[in-house]
Amino acid sequence: MKMLFGMIPALLLGVSLLAAEPLRQRLNLNREWKFELGDHPGAEVAGFDDSKWDGVGLPHSFSTPYFQGKDFYTGYGWYRKHFEVPAAGLGRRVCLEFDGAFQDAEVFVNGQTVGRHRGGYTGFSFDITPALHAGGNVLAVRLNNRWSPTLAPRGGDHIFPGGIYRDVWLVVTAPLHVTWYGTFVTTPVVSSASATARVQTEIQNQGPAARDVVVATEILDPGGKPVARFSSPQTINAGATVTVDQTSPAIPNPQLWHPAHPFLYTAVTTLSAGGNAVDEYRTPFGIRWIKWTADQGFFINGEHYYFHGANVHQDHAGWANAVTDAGAYRDVKLIKDAGFDFIRGSHYPHHPAFADACDQLGLLFWSENCFWMGGGAHQDGYWTADAYPIHPEQEAAFEQSVEDTLRDEIRILRNHPSIIVWSMCNEVFFSSNQPKVKPLLSRMVGLTHQLDPTRPAAIGGAQRGGLDKLGDVAGYNGDGARLFINPGIPSMVSEYGAQSTPRPGTYNGHFKAKDQLVADTPQYPWRSGQAIWAGFDYGTIFGFGVSKGLIDYARIPKREWYWYRNEYLHLPPPAWPQAGVPARLALTADKTTIAGTDGRDDVHLLVTVQDADGKPISNSPPVTFTIEAGPGEFPTGRTITFDEATDIPIRDGQAAIEFRSYYGGETVIRATSSGLPDAVIKIATQGEPQFVSGTTPVAPDRPYVRFVRTETTAAPDQQDIAYNRPTGASSEAPDHNGARAVDGDPATYWSANDRQSGAWWLVDLEQPHTIALVRTTFPAAGNYRYRIEGSPDGNVWTLLVDQTKSESTAKSRTDVIPGNQHARIVRIVLTALPNGQSAAIADVKIEGQLWP
Repeated sequence: MKMLFGMIPALLLGVSLLAAEPLRQRLNLNREWKFELGDHPGAEVAGFDDSKWDGVGLPHSFSTPYFQGKDFYTGYGWYRKHFEVPAAGLGRRVCLEFDGAFQDAEVFVNGQTVGRHRGGYTGFSFDITPALHAGGNVLAVRLNNRWSPTLAPRGGDHIFPGGIYRDVWLVVTAPLHVTWYGTFVTTPVVSSASATARVQTEIQNQGPAARDVVVATEILDPGGKPVARFSSPQTINAGATVTVDQTSPAIPNPQLWHPAHPFLYTAVTTLSAGGNAVDEYRTPFGIRWIKWTADQGFFINGEHYYFHGANVHQDHAGWANAVTDAGAYRDVKLIKDAGFDFIRGSHYPHHPAFADACDQLGLLFWSENCFWMGGGAHQDGYWTADAYPIHPEQEAAFEQSVEDTLRDEIRILRNHPSIIVWSMCNEVFFSSNQPKVKPLLSRMVGLTHQLDPTRPAAIGGAQRGGLDKLGDVAGYNGDGARLFINPGIPSMVSEYGAQSTPRPGTYNGHFKAKDQLVADTPQYPWRSGQAIWAGFDYGTIFGFGVSKGLIDYARIPKREWYWYRNEYLHLPPPAWPQAGVPARLALTADKTTIAGTDGRDDVHLLVTVQDADGKPISNSPPVTFTIEAGPGEFPTGRTITFDEATDIPIRDGQAAIEFRSYYGGETVIRATSSGLPDAVIKIATQGEPQFVSGTTPVAPDRPYVRFVRTETTAAPDQQDIAYNRPTGASSEAPDHNGARAVDGDPATYWSANDRQSGAWWLVDLEQPHTIALVRTTFPAAGNYRYRIEGSPDGNVWTLLVDQTKSESTAKSRTDVIPGNQHARIVRIVLTALPNGQSAAIADVKIEGQLWP
């Protein structure tokens, strides 16, 4: 059999480039790439010597193996792939489709530039037909993840590793074909009794002459049965692209998509010319209708529906952002299995496979653009920068980047019924350039209405800066849940919680466990829903090992996850492991078969320490996994060790990692720990080529070493780490809430609602910081006496400053914090007040640095 792509037989792929093959062929290209970090001049040329480069499969990250470090490699990396094209296949159109590459990709075929894509969170497609020739061909990708002042995002609380970290496809079509993500299926008329489907199909004619085409569409119900057929004739000129707009006849008694019953239909579009079919394109979609209201909340299919959910980042232990399709599905299922029905895709467009999982499992999905940032230092040069450019000459290019990503996000994901809103941003109120941010957001909202009139546009993290009413829906984070009680527009609590607790954690809800916010009914009738921060632990540039999830970085649930599961599904938690005498290891997997060798499927391996009776215990001795025979790899290669004293921990008697394979065959994995019997599990990988011991190359060892960034970005002088952070207070007078003390405007102020001493105000810095000084400004001069306290969690407080005997009457005070005091929450307690005055603070500025 002719070898089509490297070592992959055409028979395995089920396709070839021969004209007699199926109408449309979509070939996965994840296997057998060559990779090398750094920039390598001439690596785009077909004859370049890549024999000493690493052999890798996709999805792939520059940073693998990665375990929640705050630093990661930034720079260039090159990928190369060799493949064969039969001469008979050159009469068709061939496109490369990337689901995502972070973040600036230059793509070459046989030394010719075929395209460049800037932006790390959306897919892209390049027609490579002119660059191909019969026989051996070389695809090369020069990729970098360097921070760019004109590329979104400029900052954010996450990690930004480079890599072709999502799937890559080669698509073969006739010259007359449906374009990349070229269908848009909506349901303009829908009820439980009847529905119609509107199908807009973008068709391109790359042939030399005009073609008369018949566009025939068939709607298949969830069981695959045809329920509607319709067709339209169209003449398409050579080189033209047109959109054919069709509406189906009525579909009686449709099976409606809903979190409780996520039914999916399929639109099958066939293009015919000259009496012959030339292309077929399939589009899964759902029949449902939604409504967001300012006074009654959210509705789906006419039913009021208050949703409970979680924010989800995309990185996984060891693999960084290079997550398989199966890993994305597993994440969505973990959220669903706790009883949640909503996910906020924080804070960037997620993999199409993630949206597929939401569709299939029944999770409402808030899809968000990558215009966001974190608080703290706002200095160009790294992802701690301001959300919006600080130099005017960079503004136009940056705004174009934001709009391009939004446009691609909507095109790629618009047919997913799980998506109920497009979010423009997250917490861009941290930007110092609000006069430019607001018009940009308004234009984005207008663009969204043009691209998809069926869904609203949201402003995510809208609790500061007057941003909330720029869109159709407002998402309030943190203290926005109480600052915007009845905002007069559709709204939800898009983030609440945010406590940081490593597994196992405690058995209660995040932060507001006793609040109505986590009850089965909404606290206020106009709220649409709520989402906890966060679903999973994640890596971030703002601190090592962030543990804010219900589920840890290795995808083992914490006790909070079981608390929510009991709250929503009424399933009691298991017995918690207690200290005991280790006697054995149990090595289990979420499944024991990997479906295919293309890197889209994997296995989640879990080891549990048990006593002699097989009962899980909390003892956590070091455990090593070793691939004893067969194909496959961990992020660290053929072996990985879990040790609670390292960045790859075993905690509470358990550790886990994801295992993947690019060759068929049986893998034997052994778990060992000193003094305990070994545990063994066998994983079968289906597909070709088969692994041959001694012949097939195996994954090299990739020992984990925490990456340390050597380049530095100078921090601005006197950075205010309290600006626009969440606040709290013992009480708040009308129109004088706690946020007024950190809004950067000394003319506004927080005030208690009485004149009693002992009132307090606090700010949550959202990460532990070393506190250098606190500048406090009161509304007027007077003898305010106070103490300043710090806390890691809001429960245990440490005295930072004692001014309870101060005689100062100055309006502004500066308190230098002695020693290396660190805190996440800073509280000011007013112990004495000027005569006749209420406890009040006009402005608080805190200087400090992330700790550790």
